[in-house]
Amino acid sequence: MAELSELLGVLDLEPVGEGRFRAQNFADGPGGVVFGGQLLAQSIVAGASIDPTKEVKSIHTVFARGGAPDKPLDIEVEAMHTGRALASATVTVRQGERLCTRSLVLLSAVEPDLIRHGVDAPSVGTPEDAPTGPSEGSFWEVRIVDGVDLSDPAAVGPPELFVWVRFPEAVAQGVIGQALLAYATDGFLIATAMRPHEGVGQAMSHVSISTSVLSHTLTFHEPIDASQWYLLAHESPYAGRGRSYGRAHIFSSGGDVVASFVQDNMIRDFPEGQKPQAGERSKT
Repeated sequence: MAELSELLGVLDLEPVGEGRFRAQNFADGPGGVVFGGQLLAQSIVAGASIDPTKEVKSIHTVFARGGAPDKPLDIEVEAMHTGRALASATVTVRQGERLCTRSLVLLSAVEPDLIRHGVDAPSVGTPEDAPTGPSEGSFWEVRIVDGVDLSDPAAVGPPELFVWVRFPEAVAQGVIGQALLAYATDGFLIATAMRPHEGVGQAMSHVSISTSVLSHTLTFHEPIDASQWYLLAHESPYAGRGRSYGRAHIFSSGGDVVASFVQDNMIRDFPEGQKPQAGERSKT
């Protein structure tokens, strides 16, 4: 079972030059490719490096190609602007000549309220009301409200999913807290889009149907403490033409909205001749 120290280790980027870092991969990623949540987290840490006096406000990442988990990553950061209130950068992740992702990272100074409001949290109970899952006791804890079985193609429901997550052993605030929460945002919106469709489930991904995250935009509203419970309230308003669109708000256990994200995904049949052989999984 993977340890939190291993995940924190891949967020400890090695400087190798001006605006350049070398990074490793987390062993707990899905078979065949680097987990997108890891790339989001590393891109947040890299983007934050251009101005440590500011907080990461948002990240928009396009996943161009998958990365191999057994090869290190090369990360390039280019500052677009650094000012009093805002800063911005592009972050590019490569493996050799293979461009994996490119992100736009926006940084913001902390400023006082002029106005304030926030959407209400859904009424789904507390983390303790949700059943424990197989992640319990590992580097993070995931509890799905109502015990929805995402792997069961016969488990049909509305295109929404409520998931509690935390990293219980983390002393993680600031940019690392944001990076850990970003890691948690990548894995559920494809399954959310599949829920209304009988005979389609997440266990089929990379086996009998082709799925992938195409882009991910995450905006932070409030400071993050990744050791605490957060509710990821997912919904998928649209799926069709081989794609799906999903969005979510993230709430603290006290009901405050702390972040929001949206995702474009691919959900389709494999192109002719590309379906994996029996017992194998696609690596794209």
